[in-house]
Amino acid sequence: MKILRKAILPFAILPFQHLVYAQKKDSIPIKVRAFVADKFPQARDFNVEFTQNTPYKFSSALRGNDLPENKVKDFHQVKANANIYLLKSKNWLVSTSLNYRFTSINTENSVSAYSQEKNFHYHSESINASYSSKLFNKIAIYSASVSVDGSEQHFERIRGMFTGAILLKANQKTKMTVGVVAFIDPSSQIPAFPLFTYEHKFDNGWVADIILPKKILVRKNVFSNGRISFGSEMDNTSFYHYISGKTYEYRQVEINSGAIYEHNLGGNFIGTLKTGIRATPNARVFEKQESFKDYIFEAKYKPSFYFNIGVSYNPFGKPRTKQ
Repeated sequence: MKILRKAILPFAILPFQHLVYAQKKDSIPIKVRAFVADKFPQARDFNVEFTQNTPYKFSSALRGNDLPENKVKDFHQVKANANIYLLKSKNWLVSTSLNYRFTSINTENSVSAYSQEKNFHYHSESINASYSSKLFNKIAIYSASVSVDGSEQHFERIRGMFTGAILLKANQKTKMTVGVVAFIDPSSQIPAFPLFTYEHKFDNGWVADIILPKKILVRKNVFSNGRISFGSEMDNTSFYHYISGKTYEYRQVEINSGAIYEHNLGGNFIGTLKTGIRATPNARVFEKQESFKDYIFEAKYKPSFYFNIGVSYNPFGKPRTKQ
């Protein structure tokens, strides 16, 4: 399923975290509000993180012609995100999302278009609006986002996204939602895909935490303020670059499998450590006016080890490290 849009649910599930806190207690049960708030930790208010990969080899092709095997000697990223809530009411939430990503790539041989450069800057900004109501006597949340992105040189794309989700089940042990995410984006390979979330608390303290297609994790509270998770998460890297007066976009999807440790540092700060194996099924470069399937360059990377460290600050809501 493609690169599932660039940041794969970057704004689709963001509004759910705080929308429920604006509801009256008699309209949405406390257990539902807690479920949604804890289910989407990527919507933390302010977050900074650093990722480092070990060297890895890759094969590639340019305009259908195979290139010699190459090696990425160094790959690291710095990401910064802010989610700012502008309006909260019983049924409405309006927010803005600000994202910046610095990517540094150092290849052994500069034989492809994108590897001629070393450092890339990418940013995106969005306005998100969400509305909650009842559908078939169940809680339903609808959200819409308009976003722009670009590099340090230009703004490049305007995109739209719509999400609808229904909370099917919410009790002491199991919570489940289903929905759909649709895109207004000429570069997207698919116009929409289904969204499914599932959480189940086992008697031994472990919790299954699933958001498809983004992540499959099992997690457990440890120590007094910590939480450990094992499983896989999907992420992405994308940026723009400019060659001979043309604008190109690079996209790759990443599947990070391993362990995650989160610790409540106090004062609304949360520290995060991640490590494991990163698999990159494919990566492509295409002209900005084309779509992901109309690419000029494609690469297939060998798995590598990765390490990620981050810290988030959550002044708009109490961070949750416990069930």
